[in-house]
Amino acid sequence: MIDIRKSDDRGRANHGWLQSRHTFSFGSYRDARQQGFSDLLVINDDRVAPAQGFGTHGHRDMEIFSYVLEGELAHKDSMGTGSVIRPGDVQMMSAGSGVQHSEFNHSTEHGVHFLQIWIVPSEKGAAPRYQQVHFEEAQKRGQLRLIIAPEGHNGALAVRQDARVYAGLFDGEEAATLEVAANRHVYVHVARGSLEVNGERLAEGDGARIRDAGALRFAKGENAEVLVFDLRPNELPSM
Repeated sequence: MIDIRKSDDRGRANHGWLQSRHTFSFGSYRDARQQGFSDLLVINDDRVAPAQGFGTHGHRDMEIFSYVLEGELAHKDSMGTGSVIRPGDVQMMSAGSGVQHSEFNHSTEHGVHFLQIWIVPSEKGAAPRYQQVHFEEAQKRGQLRLIIAPEGHNGALAVRQDARVYAGLFDGEEAATLEVAANRHVYVHVARGSLEVNGERLAEGDGARIRDAGALRFAKGENAEVLVFDLRPNELPSM
């Protein structure tokens, strides 16, 4: 069963320097029907103006990852990490027992467009940690590349939850099939472009809840970039 959430149905936030679209309830946007899915709590589609950003603030007990689509995102945190995240990079900050951090547009001339995604961890109070990995376009072209996994195997980033995240790029005749284990939920988010998932057309910003997925076929892409979340069979995150 594929339950599609159209891009235009997402929440909106306009802070001048920040234009954000919220797949699930976040900040001042509240929708009782959109409180997350399984352990996936937040997908924010953020565009930040040049030299602007999120000042230092705190998190705890959350797995937070950033996926940059355009531009450069500068990160600093209380663990002593300083980095710049660019397209192809995936950043994972496990807040654990508590961390302070800031995220700013690294450019003074160009905007940055990125996804910020939160996954509820399976344990609380763990030691904070930071990871960043670059995935080449060829690793995602016409296929689904595992970028996040519980044990961080095969070059993926480690997450403290029974969740796996795949990224793929699809255009023209490129296609791939993901075999999903029985009794799992899947969430699909189209970061840009459009493609078909089991014959259903999804456009940029669209998402889809999928239960009892079985095999998922990704095809007929038009400059598509997609994230696929393989999740526990829970309806809502357990906070």
